[in-house]
Amino acid sequence: MKSLSHRFRKLPLRARLSMLVAAAVAFAVAAVSVTCWFIVQGKLYTELNDDLKSGIPRALPETQVATALESCPQSPSDFPFGARFKGYFQLVKSDGQACLFGGSPTLVKVTDSDKNVAKDPNPHSGQLRNGVDKDGNPVRVLTTALVVDYDFGRKGVAPNAALMIAVPLKGTQSTLNELALFLLFVSGVGVIGAGAAGLAVARAGLRPVDKLTEAVEHVARTEDLTIRIPVEEDSDDEIARLSRSFNSMTTALASSRELQQQLIADAGHELRTPLTSLRTNIELLTRSEETGRPIPPADRKALLASVKAQMTELAALIGDLQELSRSEGQRGERVQVVAFHETVDAALRRARLRGPELTITADVQPWFVRAEPSALERAVVNVLDNAVKFSPEGGTIDVVLEKGVLSVRDHGPGIPDEELPHVFDRFWRSPSARALPGSGLGLSIVARTVQQAGGEVSLAGAQGGGTVATVRLPGAPTPPPDMP
Repeated sequence: MKSLSHRFRKLPLRARLSMLVAAAVAFAVAAVSVTCWFIVQGKLYTELNDDLKSGIPRALPETQVATALESCPQSPSDFPFGARFKGYFQLVKSDGQACLFGGSPTLVKVTDSDKNVAKDPNPHSGQLRNGVDKDGNPVRVLTTALVVDYDFGRKGVAPNAALMIAVPLKGTQSTLNELALFLLFVSGVGVIGAGAAGLAVARAGLRPVDKLTEAVEHVARTEDLTIRIPVEEDSDDEIARLSRSFNSMTTALASSRELQQQLIADAGHELRTPLTSLRTNIELLTRSEETGRPIPPADRKALLASVKAQMTELAALIGDLQELSRSEGQRGERVQVVAFHETVDAALRRARLRGPELTITADVQPWFVRAEPSALERAVVNVLDNAVKFSPEGGTIDVVLEKGVLSVRDHGPGIPDEELPHVFDRFWRSPSARALPGSGLGLSIVARTVQQAGGEVSLAGAQGGGTVATVRLPGAPTPPPDMP
């Protein structure tokens, strides 16, 4: 049984569907055929029983009954009164002896149930059964009490005797056998037709699956993510939904690959500049050592400071790339309740160290959010670093956190309106800021972190000059009960 189940599961889906359809139809046809056969059998036997009951004589002459029971004829020629009845007629004694009566062609074999009727005759009872005659032919038998017509019109039941009437079953059984063969033939045709129809339906129904399979195999073979499966717009069945999901998946993968390639290209471009500069400075130092021509102390100090700054810039760029390359699943595992105001305070301390000549005012009110702590702090630091970078020497930066809205305003040159749509793009840098250190990834990381926390970030020009960065995060002024 387990082997058959294993073999069935190994068959193609189309073959399994065809077999299941054929099996279901076979079961239904078999059930209908068997039910039909039994109904017809019941009808035919009911007609036979009615014929037998209608053939019972109201009463038999006493002289004929007495003569038949006394002489007990065993063949038609032994019965002195000639043939009067059609079918099988005989009398049966309580000891089981059968006596031919009424021109019956032969005797029907007597059973114990017939003897019991003869021993205890009841005019209102009768027993129906199948039997055989002495030649072995099947018959339908009715055994009932023997009613005798005595003198002066008096009627009564003969003691210790019963009347047996029978009709041949050959015609009935032949009809049932022919019906069985016909139903068997129809069932076979129905099962074969159901199998063919199931195969056709399976082919038609699985055609979209075949297309989907071909598309998946094509993608696996060629890595071509531009392939699409045609789907009817008004179709909403499982296959259509699967096709739409596949198309959405390939579109997302193609977009992800394009973004990945763009990130690699942009990262290569951004890395080339500090690496080239770093290599040039190191070559100068190496050539100085090899030729024995020392570099003036002031130039050497500036050269080493440049190498250090370039290495710092390179490390920051690599860190930003790592931050952007982290998957959503890695971020989701670290999400927790964060005290946003404490994160802002920590970022302010770092910003004051990087811009000691600046005045940074802060009005920070408590606010708790759900985010990744390190990513959120990095985003706030990037916003403050951006303000520090573009603030004039001795300038002021205003920081306010109120009801989940963090605003950071600097008094720098501001951002032209035509550049505002691009400030959150990866590696985008304003033409006026390309001389300043940075990778162009800071605000992109801010936008991604804030969006993953369910918030919004925007950058706009401020009245009187400068820029205002606004970060909105959902949360509450008090920590949730489950916060440790």
